[in-house]
Amino acid sequence: MNSIATVTTEPVFMPFGSFGWFKRELAPTPERARRTAIMVAAAVLCVIISMTLQVPELSVTAYMPFFMSKQSKFLTTLTGVIGLIGLTIGIGASLLLYKFTYGHPELRIPGMAIALFLGMYVSRIFVLGPLGFLIGFVVAVSQSVGEAVPSPELLVRGLLWLWVAIAYGAGLTVVLNLLFLPDAPGPPAHLPKPKSFFVSDAFTNPAHVHFALKVTFAAMFCYIFYMAIDWSGIHTALITCTFVALESTGATLHKGVLRIGGCILGGALALLTIVFLMPHMDTIASLIVVVACASAIAGWVATGSELISYGGLQIAFAFFYSVFQGYAPDTDLDNVRNRVVGILFGLIVTGPIHLAGTHYRPIARRVASGASTTCQAARNSPPRKFDRNGEIGSAQSASGNLKEF
Repeated sequence: MNSIATVTTEPVFMPFGSFGWFKRELAPTPERARRTAIMVAAAVLCVIISMTLQVPELSVTAYMPFFMSKQSKFLTTLTGVIGLIGLTIGIGASLLLYKFTYGHPELRIPGMAIALFLGMYVSRIFVLGPLGFLIGFVVAVSQSVGEAVPSPELLVRGLLWLWVAIAYGAGLTVVLNLLFLPDAPGPPAHLPKPKSFFVSDAFTNPAHVHFALKVTFAAMFCYIFYMAIDWSGIHTALITCTFVALESTGATLHKGVLRIGGCILGGALALLTIVFLMPHMDTIASLIVVVACASAIAGWVATGSELISYGGLQIAFAFFYSVFQGYAPDTDLDNVRNRVVGILFGLIVTGPIHLAGTHYRPIARRVASGASTTCQAARNSPPRKFDRNGEIGSAQSASGNLKEF
């Protein structure tokens, strides 16, 4: 998938093993310190603004600096623009879809599946793949909360506030990067203009359809499962199935390991904060100190190499989604448990589905190749005369041999 944070090269699965390796991956550099400081400043400003103005979805806004920040000003700006366009189209499409699906789960669930499949498919065949991914993801996730909202008016308000929370968090991140991130050394790279909106094998490579089907099946299985057992708190399973999916199984499993590690570390930080710090927090100043410390840890990992950077995003994701459940201190530990269980469940479902598709694909290719060869040989063979007596004799002989057997 051509996602915004995709791994460009397939990493070796489970490269972790030595203290020296961790030391090299976490080694300090001036660029890393600067990028981490920008992430911390953006997260702190997002928390202050949202708490002051009572903007909903504080956890989403605080996570945006980590999701949007990239290695250069150009990539960060491009990510922000694509993200804003995809978010706007996705929210608009979801509101339009709710006109027909609200109160009708028999229409809403198939609509979710179709939107997710189309988004994953477009992310593979479109030159701007992240745009298709974001539209499909936003539509699917926003449709998944339809049963939990008691009225259409509250649903519309919630989706529009979600747009505000993500848009201003992304915009603030882009502005801070443009102001404080130094220009890349050397002349700016001129990207070649694509000759087409689609990749060369967009409509001939069946792997694109296979990928979209696997992601859709895994995500919808998780959604139907947690709705069937009435445990919507583990909705992070749906998010996990979409965000860890990559082109190859090795890259997907590697990303899954980073998501588990980041989730455990971020959940542990959230647990310590809720149990030991939240009961003693009286002002926003103490909350800002905690947010800055957690953001520094997550940002330092996120600015590392591609082998560990995704783990930093998951530390921030698990921490913010567990700690921020409102505008007042919350000491409920159920949120931490639900987030971790949801992520683990999503990985448990995603892994076997991607592995099964990988193992059976070569067999399917051989069967298809053999069938094609057989059909071609049949077309090229000369027509055969039908000898009724000979055919009857052959059938009787075969019947006699069968009886003897």
